[in-house]
Amino acid sequence: MISFDPASSRAARHAMVSSQLRPNAVDDQRVVAAMASIPREAFLPPAAASVAYRDTAIPLGRARALNPPLATARLLTEAELDPADRVLLIAAAGGYAAAVLAELVAHVTAVESDPDLLAIARAALAATPSVTLFEAPLAQGHADGAPFDVLVIDGAVEEVPAALIDQLRPGGRVVAGLLERGVTRLATGRRTAGGFRLHAFVDSDCVVLPGFARPQGFRF
Repeated sequence: MISFDPASSRAARHAMVSSQLRPNAVDDQRVVAAMASIPREAFLPPAAASVAYRDTAIPLGRARALNPPLATARLLTEAELDPADRVLLIAAAGGYAAAVLAELVAHVTAVESDPDLLAIARAALAATPSVTLFEAPLAQGHADGAPFDVLVIDGAVEEVPAALIDQLRPGGRVVAGLLERGVTRLATGRRTAGGFRLHAFVDSDCVVLPGFARPQGFRF
């Protein structure tokens, strides 16, 4: 396993920003700055740290993987985050997306179902008081903390459960990956009085999250 010293970690982050983010419509400079400063390897199991900055998903075990940097960056860019926002993050994994969000918003409530990944997140985010971590099924969210301004699902789902949408304030924003006929896309939407719908804005590699399968019998 390759370990990162501070200089090589900074160099790897710079390469990620210059080759993966800037050429691909990540134009929120706050997102770019946060991802350029946060050591991604600190939020991974030790065996995966050497591939922290590659441009594909990183397997984490037990059918989970960390989203490619570009997928997370595009989602956070499209979320139009405000410094006063309270964000519900689904699929915290080892806490990387929560750490990036903590640089951009007032508070992050991060939900993770895998206890081993949650342990990594708790250790990595121990000095970040604006992030609160909860162990729960991903599709359940954290209703006790509602309403949230933004829902970020850091992975692809077949559908966003009503239970998560209900945890948003009226007008609240949603960004998520979508899995449609085997293709993953990134999408954005809002909760309105008339309902909720996601609109895909780009096809993208995006990890598929467990627990979000569309109920059998669904028809377009």
